Amino acid sequence: MTDYLQKILTARVYDVARETPLEKAAHLSARLNNTLLLKREDMQSVFSFKLRGAYNKMSQLSPALLKRGVVCASAGNHAQGVALAAKRLGSHAIIVMPVTTPQVKVLAVKARGGEVVLFGDTFDEAYLRARAIEKKQGLTFVHPFDDPDVIAGQGTIGREILQQHQGPLHAIFVAIGGGGLAAGVAAYVKALNPKIKVIGVEPYDSAAMYQSLKAGRRVKLDRVGMFADGVAVRQVGRETFRLCREHLDEVVRVSTDDICAAIKDVFEDTRAVLEPAGALAVAGAKTYVERRRLKGETLVAVACGANMNFDRLRFIAERAEVGEHREGLFAVTIPEEAGSLRKFCALIGQRNVTEFNYRIADEKAAHIFVGIQTAGKAESGRIAAHFTRHGFKTLDLTGDEMAKLHVRHLVGGRSALAKNELLLRFEVPERPGALMNFLNSMSPNWNISLFHYRNHGADYGRILVGLQVPPAEMKVFRSFLRTLGYRYWDETKNQAYKLFLR
Repeated sequence: MTDYLQKILTARVYDVARETPLEKAAHLSARLNNTLLLKREDMQSVFSFKLRGAYNKMSQLSPALLKRGVVCASAGNHAQGVALAAKRLGSHAIIVMPVTTPQVKVLAVKARGGEVVLFGDTFDEAYLRARAIEKKQGLTFVHPFDDPDVIAGQGTIGREILQQHQGPLHAIFVAIGGGGLAAGVAAYVKALNPKIKVIGVEPYDSAAMYQSLKAGRRVKLDRVGMFADGVAVRQVGRETFRLCREHLDEVVRVSTDDICAAIKDVFEDTRAVLEPAGALAVAGAKTYVERRRLKGETLVAVACGANMNFDRLRFIAERAEVGEHREGLFAVTIPEEAGSLRKFCALIGQRNVTEFNYRIADEKAAHIFVGIQTAGKAESGRIAAHFTRHGFKTLDLTGDEMAKLHVRHLVGGRSALAKNELLLRFEVPERPGALMNFLNSMSPNWNISLFHYRNHGADYGRILVGLQVPPAEMKVFRSFLRTLGYRYWDETKNQAYKLFLR
């Protein structure tokens, strides 16, 4: 303990790192009924804490070793730290990265002078390749987590937290991949104030430290999930495991939806977009508060990285609502008869609809896929029961992974029953009840054969409707469109419609 305390106190990190602020997440704190402070490591020059450990390690190498060069394996953030440290210290760095690494991290490493070698699908495969290069070229390997000097560099975050917050502190939450950050923070905090809890956070599909602590030995996972690529490590380090087993209070596991919700929470408080691994600690703090029913305490979450691929934002935005229990997904069966859709929408009432998919497929029954904004975990069950009581058989799909990932995008297809179908796209003012208002404006004489609505978080909602209009009623239909009052486009001749839906 004394050894690590001394290492952390004397670590050389501030040649390249900055002391990042400890900021209150005001909105999230109010929701949690606890004070949540964010340690903003996403504000480092490489948008991650990893440069602390990398530079502390490399700054202690001899001039001869630095001249020869270094090599490392990394999913991205450690790679940027090594590349930056090498540039500052006048050394050459070879960085082996999994081919699955987000492009934003690859480009960032190259921009800092690192030589990138893409190899393997996981960190472990990249690690073996980097070790082979180390041996062949006589380079110094800079481990991303299992090295005392790297651990000490990351431990400076713990030192800063205790310096910046002098009052009572219930717990500090840190993401765990290989364990370097958790080990360093825990070693320092427990040396100075053992009463403060240090809690690690891992995804359910990459919980190597959780499994290892449970087994009492290092466990190697058969596979890891790649959503939070920054912590996608199959086996934690020997030294990090030793330190975490001695000092870590517990490990909290979170889902992909929990991480997405945490990314949104941090954005709403700071306007910063964390990467999935960077938001792990926030997701863990929320889970911990919910399970313990904690109130009135002060918590710290280390926001440890913001190297986000822009392309991921669409997926994250979609899953965040489910992760925050603000969206329920349902499969509802209604009679295939005029007025059924309107009756069902009346049951939705003033709740916000996030998605609505329907395609005529059967002469007797219609199946609707609908997303509805909810106010908590239990509400989706109550909504499903409400629909069922009123005669609409309902299946709650809120926790169904396939429904969330795929089914919501595949509802529809061609139908032999869709005769005399016209396809129109509408824009309607986005407000509670907008869907019902739109349906009320439709003539009861024209059957709705296709319906898709998606809430895009904008002022206007976008609706795609198939209407079965007999040829003899086309003049009346065109007059109806002119007086409807909604902006619309006739998509009946659209090539995508002809290929996939007609």
